Amino acid sequence: MDPIRIAIVGIGKIARDQHVPAIRGNGAFSLAATVSPHDAGLDGVPHLASLDELLTQGPAVDAIALCTPPQVRYDLAAHALSRGIHVFLEKPPGATLAEVEALKAQAAKVDVSLFAAWHSRFAAGVAPARAWLSERRIDKVSIIWREDVRVWHPGQAWIWQPGGLGVFDPGINALSIATHILPRPFFLKDATLVLPENQAAPIAADLHFRDTAGAAIHMDLDWRQTGPQSWDIIVETDAGTLKLSQGGAVLHLPSGSDHGEDIEYAGLYARFASLIRGGHSDVDTAPLRLVADAFLRGRREATDAFHD
Repeated sequence: MDPIRIAIVGIGKIARDQHVPAIRGNGAFSLAATVSPHDAGLDGVPHLASLDELLTQGPAVDAIALCTPPQVRYDLAAHALSRGIHVFLEKPPGATLAEVEALKAQAAKVDVSLFAAWHSRFAAGVAPARAWLSERRIDKVSIIWREDVRVWHPGQAWIWQPGGLGVFDPGINALSIATHILPRPFFLKDATLVLPENQAAPIAADLHFRDTAGAAIHMDLDWRQTGPQSWDIIVETDAGTLKLSQGGAVLHLPSGSDHGEDIEYAGLYARFASLIRGGHSDVDTAPLRLVADAFLRGRREATDAFHD
C-alpha cells in the first residue's frame, strides 16, 4: 500500500518538535511538503509559501496537518477538504465550536477524513487510567495545570488574542484527558478568568465543574508558575486515589506507579492513518465546549499587564 502523502501547514515549534519526527517514524506516511509564509521549511522537503501554492503547483498530497494558530485554521481546512484532502487539526481544532462543526459536516459530505487531534489523550498513562476508572465510583477530582508561559510559549502573540485561548491552550490538554478518562459527562458550574489588563485572553483561571452524578471537579490553571511545573489530575474514588502526572505520562494507582514512554504524537499519526484507511473521521469537541462554556459563564478579573 502506498504511503499517505502529507504536508505540514504551519512550521513552528510544535511542528518541528513533534509532527515531523512522528510522520517520519510512521511508514504509513511520507512527508511530501511543508507550507509557511514565514519559515524556510526543512532540508530536502519541498516548501511552499501558502496552501494555495501547494494545491496549484504541487507536489501532490493526500493529507495535510494544520499546525497554524486556530484563528486562521477554518479557511485552510475547508479549502483542503473541498479538494478531497484529509485534514489533521492540531489542538484546539478551531477558534469556535461552530466552525469545527461546519468542517465536520463538510468532511462527511465529501467523504474525507477529518481528525481533531487531542495529543494528551495518547499520553502513556491515559488509556490505563480510563480503564481503571471505568469500574470505580468517582468522589472528587482535582486538576492542577500550572506552567511558566515564558518557558513554554515564548513570543506567541496569537495566543493572547481572541480565539487564542490564553491559559486554556495548555488547559484544554487537561480537559481532553478528563473528558476521556472520567466515566460520566461533566459540566461547568462556576469560573473565574484572570486577564492581564493589556491582553484579551486569560493568564489564569479557576473552574468548578460537576459530573452528572454530583461529583465535584476543580480545575486550577495558571501561566505564572515558576520553578517546578504542575500537570496533574487527581481522582479520588471508592477504591483509592488515582493520579496522572507530567501531563498524563505517569500513572499512580493505589497498587503502584508506571511511567511509560512518550508516544503522544506517534499515537496521533497511527490514529490518523487508521481513519484515512478506514474512511472515517474523529472530531470530538467536548474539551473545546468546556472552554467555550468557561468564556461564556466565567467572571473576569483584571491583573497586571503581561509583557513577553
